[in-house]
Amino acid sequence: MTLFRLLTEGSRVLELAGSPDPKQDAQQLLLAAFHLDMVHFLMNRMTELEESSKNQASIRLYQDMIGRRKKRCPLQHILGRQEFMGMEFMVNRHVLIPRQDTETLVEKVLEHQEQEKKKGQALLDLCTGSGCIAVSLAAKGGFDRVTGTDISEEALKVARRNGEILLSEWKKTGMIEFFQGDLFDALPKNGEKYDVITSNPPYIPTGVIQTLEPEVRDFEPQAALDGDEDGLYFYKKIGERAADYLKPKGSLYLEIGYDQKRAVCRILEGQGYKEIQVYKDLPGHDRVIMARQRD
Repeated sequence: MTLFRLLTEGSRVLELAGSPDPKQDAQQLLLAAFHLDMVHFLMNRMTELEESSKNQASIRLYQDMIGRRKKRCPLQHILGRQEFMGMEFMVNRHVLIPRQDTETLVEKVLEHQEQEKKKGQALLDLCTGSGCIAVSLAAKGGFDRVTGTDISEEALKVARRNGEILLSEWKKTGMIEFFQGDLFDALPKNGEKYDVITSNPPYIPTGVIQTLEPEVRDFEPQAALDGDEDGLYFYKKIGERAADYLKPKGSLYLEIGYDQKRAVCRILEGQGYKEIQVYKDLPGHDRVIMARQRD
């Protein structure tokens, strides 16, 4: 048995199961199971594997991983990680898998912060999930305090772990806190206000969820997807109360669905927000709305 044969067999299984990228998935799983990097794989892919207990255990692990992916379990859940903003976040079934689309929000916050050159800022991230937004901005932004809230305690366990591990690499431990509860209700009643509020809330209309890919529909948490009948429920709730938690001239950043620009802009305009701007993601879809504190 060779690594190349294992890769070929695994790719074939995933192809028959309808995996969108069977060879790439099989390759990542193989590297993880054997604790290899690409260089070592390429150098040894045609070499017969030794009949060692270690190799046999790796083969069994790889076959188990292929079996899970065959059932359309997300690759990120199997590997337990996902790259976001150049950092590796822990993920599991309790959190939405961080996506490149959301990097647009983080990048816009960093860009605007650099332009304004303010110091000592405080950030609040609602629906924090894995903590990818909060931790990325804590690591790379100029914030003194970062707070994240989520209704799921299981999600917050993941966020706290990501904060501990990743921020230690940036020597920024102790600057981030997470609280469990529904949006702003999770926060301590201390009257704190924030320079920036961010959120990637659930925004998929309820009726659309069943049409999504199995990896999303069957494995990612429904609570992190379902934005109610029209997908706008959380935008209304956040907009209603965010102004009470923003400092003067503070900014609200929201990730949106590609077709929700007009609806969310109308909501924020109706709630009195100013200087509303929309930013596109890399593929060119409307993805982030920024609005300033209302008068």
